[in-house]
Amino acid sequence: MKKHHALAIAAALAVGASLHAESPVTSWPEGKYATGNWFGARDTLEDHGIIFSGNWKGTYGAVVGGGVSRHGAFDEEIHLALKLDFEKLAGIPGLSAFGSVRYRDGDNLNNYAGASPAFNPTSYQVGKQWRFQQAYLTWESRNLFSIENMITISGGWQNPYHFFAQQPESKLFTNNAITQTKGIGANIPFNGSYAAWGGHVKVKPTTWSYVQAGLYAAVPNATNTLNHGLYFALANPSNSNGLYFLTETGVTPKIAGLPGKYAMGTYYWGLENTSFFGSKYDQKYGFYWQADQMVFREAAAQPAPLAKGPSDGRTKSFKDPVAPAKPGAQGLYWFNFVNYTPKYDNSLPFYFHSGLVYKGLIPGRDADQLGLALAYGQYSYYRILARRNAGQQIQQTYEAVLECDYRIQLTQFAYVQPFLQYLIRPNGTGVVANATVLGLHMGVTF
Repeated sequence: MKKHHALAIAAALAVGASLHAESPVTSWPEGKYATGNWFGARDTLEDHGIIFSGNWKGTYGAVVGGGVSRHGAFDEEIHLALKLDFEKLAGIPGLSAFGSVRYRDGDNLNNYAGASPAFNPTSYQVGKQWRFQQAYLTWESRNLFSIENMITISGGWQNPYHFFAQQPESKLFTNNAITQTKGIGANIPFNGSYAAWGGHVKVKPTTWSYVQAGLYAAVPNATNTLNHGLYFALANPSNSNGLYFLTETGVTPKIAGLPGKYAMGTYYWGLENTSFFGSKYDQKYGFYWQADQMVFREAAAQPAPLAKGPSDGRTKSFKDPVAPAKPGAQGLYWFNFVNYTPKYDNSLPFYFHSGLVYKGLIPGRDADQLGLALAYGQYSYYRILARRNAGQQIQQTYEAVLECDYRIQLTQFAYVQPFLQYLIRPNGTGVVANATVLGLHMGVTF
């Protein structure tokens, strides 16, 4: 009896330990979201095609040398989104809807660094406070053709920034030039705050190539904080609006088994503007080139062989072959971007950035990322001449930033990221001393 009693107690303890290990509280740190699985409701909703997402990002930085003054500042962003998969909801293959809102707040660190808005040490100063972001429908061809999702058609209240000139590795960084505007945003509204009626079409002729084009309304002052992204009637009078057209083509080859992306694009901003010498133009236009490549991949770790012993039908015995591990994402990535636009009516006609990101450099820290990037912008010589003719002595010539970051992935849903920026010739004039910015960037996925 004592033996059976002891076995019963041991079994009860084992069941209790199992239940405790699988409870929401103990499994929370291992999950993908800070808000957890909502006691199973999140998975149930996603199974039915209702997908919630959101994140918070905050940046504290301080000018510790040079700049306008030695001072610190904090700003932040909250982003909430909802996706409806109508294939799961209503049996319509390939159709989905997406909508999102955002909140930005905080002091502007650039007040103390003295850079131009394009080279702001953070990227949360445009479109502050609550802002309606996007609401659009997307249809993907799925398996109608020999290539999966060969055709994508999307339109509604949409921001072309989220579909063109996409460069994931650049998103690691905090400087506005590298992570967001890419030089384009210094001349036309190309950032996370612009949205207008329109849409885009993407076609993949092969599994490794694509071409896409987008047509949107070009709206003056669309990113103004006061409209909160709700200017659905566009600008008034209506003839002050224009057309915003973008095209992009690229290839995504695997060179020696390593993924890459090589693309070029054009954009047309169809609003009337005046050149630096007073001539009238009906539009602005430009070109960009992108080259991203994984240049080194760490060897995938092989799973440890199973201990010797007979197979029980559920686990493999030591005689069973061990499947090789799949190639991972750990390794070195190189990314590059160049933007060029005419200098007669664009203040920053030439821009480039180049950077390296190493994912999983430190053993045992496979999700961490180390990044180093340089961005450079050349201001318009025509603008310099026009200002000199007007008697202005201080001129913008060039501006650059060197940034280094290390992202520490605390969990799947949270990270902290110390960073260092060295702003070279802030605002391009030489009046403000080169600025050194130290900071901490943080993020949480809801």
